[in-house]
Amino acid sequence: MAFILFSLLIITACINRDERIVRYVDDDAVFFDYQVWGDDEKPVMTVMLRFRADNAEGSAAAMQQPVKVELDSQALMADSTKLSGVFYEQVCATDSFEGKHSIVVTGISGRKYTEKFEFHPFRIAATWPDTLHRKDLALQFNGLEKEDYIRIIALDTVFRSGGINELDTVKNGKISLTGEQLKGLVNGRVRIEFYKEVEKPVKNGTSDGGRLLITYGVKRDFILVD
Repeated sequence: MAFILFSLLIITACINRDERIVRYVDDDAVFFDYQVWGDDEKPVMTVMLRFRADNAEGSAAAMQQPVKVELDSQALMADSTKLSGVFYEQVCATDSFEGKHSIVVTGISGRKYTEKFEFHPFRIAATWPDTLHRKDLALQFNGLEKEDYIRIIALDTVFRSGGINELDTVKNGKISLTGEQLKGLVNGRVRIEFYKEVEKPVKNGTSDGGRLLITYGVKRDFILVD
């Protein structure tokens, strides 16, 4: 029995030591780490908010009540995993999530740290072909800026081939997947993914600052032939 009690004390001490608590926000060194992501394979978007102690590389900390964390006026509760630490998360349907949003952190003093952002998914305009020949293919996207940036990632089933991992400029929603790019893939089934990633500093944070990262992907499969 004494051994069990001693073990529990050690475990409790470790938990208390590892999990940092943010009590005041205004006075504590806190980096706001906001991430939003999703893709067209699953019709949901995930919003994960973490508050890192000291800087961008610090461990994720919990907010002590009465500090509040809200997304679109809905209070979020803290959760945690061994891998990510403490986080505040909301999962929303992609269709209903399109548009304007706000993250609000209210400190114990009543001071509010408000971060506003917009989310708009993009889509491939035409029906995606089941088979692609190893030649140039013009692509048209809807939902992008007049000039935008898309990362293209493509892998075949061999995995040892070079594949594609490039950041391309999209103008007026148009981009070309070239035969030269497809040279790095072998014939057969290919998975191609298009990602738009926007990262910017938070506008209203503590002296340690923060970042807002929004990522959305469009994924397709096809058979590549000569």
